[in-house]
Amino acid sequence: MCQACGCGDSNVVPVALNERILAANDRAARHNREHFRDAHVSAINLMGSPGAGKTAVLEATARALGPHAKVGVLAGDLATDNDARRIRAAGLVAELITTGTACHLDAEMVHKGLHRLPEWRTFDYLFVENVGNLVCPAVYDLGQDVNVVALSVTEGEDKPLKYPTMFQKADLVLLTKIDLLPMLPEIRIAAIRDNLSIVMPVPRMIPLSARTGEGIEQWIHWLSALCIPRTSMHVVGAL
Repeated sequence: MCQACGCGDSNVVPVALNERILAANDRAARHNREHFRDAHVSAINLMGSPGAGKTAVLEATARALGPHAKVGVLAGDLATDNDARRIRAAGLVAELITTGTACHLDAEMVHKGLHRLPEWRTFDYLFVENVGNLVCPAVYDLGQDVNVVALSVTEGEDKPLKYPTMFQKADLVLLTKIDLLPMLPEIRIAAIRDNLSIVMPVPRMIPLSARTGEGIEQWIHWLSALCIPRTSMHVVGAL
C-alpha cells in the first residue's frame, strides 16, 4: 500500500487530504515546469509496469542518440540503484530517486533530484523514469512536457482498458519487446492499437524492440520534434 496516496483507498486517505496532497504537488510541478521552460529542456515522464522495458528503452535511446547527446535521467525506484547504474553504463547522466514505500514519483522528489544533477540545465532531454506502476504515477504531474508509457507485448492486449487513466494521460505509447511476438501468437498489435484508440484522446503508438533496434529510429524522430533549439522560444502546451 502506498503511504503517500493510499492507492485510491478512501479508508486510508480521506478525499480532502488527498486533494491537499495533489494541490501541493501541482504547485511544485508548476515550479518544475518553469525551470524546464527557462532552460529549454524537454522533460519526458516515462511510465509503465515493472519489467515493461523502461530502462532498456533508455539504453537503446542512448545508443541511438550517440555519445554527444545531452540527455539526463532521474531514475525512480522503491529500492536499489540497479536501473540508475544501467543507465550510467549506457553513457547517460543519471540520478537515483529512491521512494521507499511510495509507488510513484511526485513533483517535489523530481525537484530535489534536479538539485543533485547540477548540469541538468545543459540537457536537451531529461527523462524521468517513474516507478513501475500503471496506477499512481498517472495521477501526479511532475512538470513534464509529455507522458510516455512503455507497454510490453507480454502484458497482454487489454492493459489500456484495465488501466485507462494511465493511457488517457499518455502522449505516446511505446509497445516494447516486439521481438517476442513470434513466441506470443495470441498477442495482436492491431488489438492493442484498437484498445488504445478507445482510451487515448490522441492515440499514438510506436512498436519497438530495444534488443533488435526495430522502431528506435521512429522513437528518436518523435523525440526530436520535442527538442527546440536553445536560440528559439521554448513554449510547452498544458498537459
